[in-house]
Amino acid sequence: MKFSAQEELGLRCLIQVARHQDQTRGITIQEIADKEGITIHNVAKLLRLLRMGGFIDSTRGQVGGYLLTRPAGEIIIDDVLSTLGGKLYESGFCERYSDDAGLCTHTVDCSVRSLWQKIQYAVDQVTKNLTLADFMGTPDIHQPPVHLHHRQPEA
Repeated sequence: MKFSAQEELGLRCLIQVARHQDQTRGITIQEIADKEGITIHNVAKLLRLLRMGGFIDSTRGQVGGYLLTRPAGEIIIDDVLSTLGGKLYESGFCERYSDDAGLCTHTVDCSVRSLWQKIQYAVDQVTKNLTLADFMGTPDIHQPPVHLHHRQPEA
């Protein structure tokens, strides 16, 4: 399981905007592209999605650029990821595998639906409790990974 490039890079762009909040002007597309090693075209596309999602706003002109629309502590990561790419498992997931009658071909004997629901629930528990402010500190490459509770295999 992995997040899409759009979700990862969009979140990185948003973090750059947030880190630039204390400046006298917004951060430009060029500055974000340089800091993240992303093309200007891709940064512009990602910032458009983030602006449409209500996370950032732009100003034009000599001192123009992008700024957050609200404090980083009020921007929930789950909302950002949903704007950039959606959920791993959504209610319409089964519709992709529907027959002519509009029913999922695996309605009776689906063996993976509960797995996707559990994975989505676990991801939601993390992303709904993280804000953009949680990513504002200096990255610590020695920080231990987050551990989720899980059942021990039965012997």
